[in-house]
Amino acid sequence: MANVVVVGSQWGDEGKGKIVDWLSEQADVVVRFQGGHNAGHTLVIDGVSYKLSLLPSGCVREGKLGVIGNGVVLDPHALVAEIGRLAEQGVTITPDNLRIAENVPLILSLHRELDALRESSNEGTRIGTTKRGIGPAYEDKVGRRAIRLMDLANTETLRDKIARLLTHHNALLRGFGKDEIKPEALYEELTSVADKVLPFMDIVWRLLDEKRKEGKRILFEGAQGALLDIDHGTYPFVTSSNTVAGAASAGSGIGPGGLDYVLGITKAYTTRVGEGPFPTELNDEIGQFLGEKGREFGVVTGRKRRCGWFDAVLVKQTVRTCGINGIALTKLDVLDGLKEIKICVGYKLDGKEIDYLPASQGAQARVEPIYETLDGWEETTAGARSWAELPAQAVKYVRHVEELIGAPVALLSTSPERDDTILVQNPFQD
Repeated sequence: MANVVVVGSQWGDEGKGKIVDWLSEQADVVVRFQGGHNAGHTLVIDGVSYKLSLLPSGCVREGKLGVIGNGVVLDPHALVAEIGRLAEQGVTITPDNLRIAENVPLILSLHRELDALRESSNEGTRIGTTKRGIGPAYEDKVGRRAIRLMDLANTETLRDKIARLLTHHNALLRGFGKDEIKPEALYEELTSVADKVLPFMDIVWRLLDEKRKEGKRILFEGAQGALLDIDHGTYPFVTSSNTVAGAASAGSGIGPGGLDYVLGITKAYTTRVGEGPFPTELNDEIGQFLGEKGREFGVVTGRKRRCGWFDAVLVKQTVRTCGINGIALTKLDVLDGLKEIKICVGYKLDGKEIDYLPASQGAQARVEPIYETLDGWEETTAGARSWAELPAQAVKYVRHVEELIGAPVALLSTSPERDDTILVQNPFQD
């Protein structure tokens, strides 16, 4: 038995939904450990599509327990809305299949407004956020002024916490020339939703420890990708939380010894949403081909994704920072029909060859990819369920990726359908 952490090894959008769904069928507990409702994925179960952005994937499967850990920032109104959408599809969310950490910080309307003000401002750096308040909510968390789920259970102290929070936020609003927020409006916003979310509250660190001791399989589900990590990503064009595998421990309350296997979801090419460096980006007909064939549009925002060749330098770096044991390679079928395929195997920076992405924003913008070129394949890989069904050149491509990144392929996905998967190693049976 193994507890498995799933992380994206690139900039997100690697196809985690299908893989997490496949794994969640084997898991007893599925835990979200960071992020908010800014990242989404689609699960297809028995031909029905479920679009999730906050709820753990296990919630749509009967008999599974979904957990939202303390590392998440929770918009209570978005949670209620998502639960309502699932109810319309016949999925009932109750405390029997969902628990939320009592110390999870809340996203409020003022966070969304501040996020939008900053992104719309002509001053400073545009990050390309989803304007859902994720960053400002994390700022309040580390600034020790956040309102947490447990605070909704004590209305006597809630007003004092609101006053402390607004001392900070109203000063910001004055700086933007905006009206201040009245404490009573925020109090009403929170109390209006309290009865709908408090029944899910639990002591999650203790719950997970109990489940682990019972021998239950726990799946830890991250949002975004490791290259958007606040420390190890392409700063400042990153999200506001730690997205590397180690965050599964801090964001849920389970000790690091409880994390047995790290699976890195890895797209067979590279995509990115929003601003920031992208060494292998293709602004040509091939980039357009990848975007159209791969249907590269965000689940939550609908934004078009930037597309480029596979960057082995970046994924190898993520393998190290996340301690990835194996990868799930997705969307191989999107490369079908290309006469030649390139892989980035190094960079040139100011005339010097390097084998890593530097931390400096300026250096990241200046790196130039060094490519190897492989022959493509005319045959299709779509729907393949064994190595024997893959074109020889496609197998060569996959094996070369393994060699370059220093991690084996544990799963190979050849279409959005969950059964179109080649299993090499089951992470839950590590």
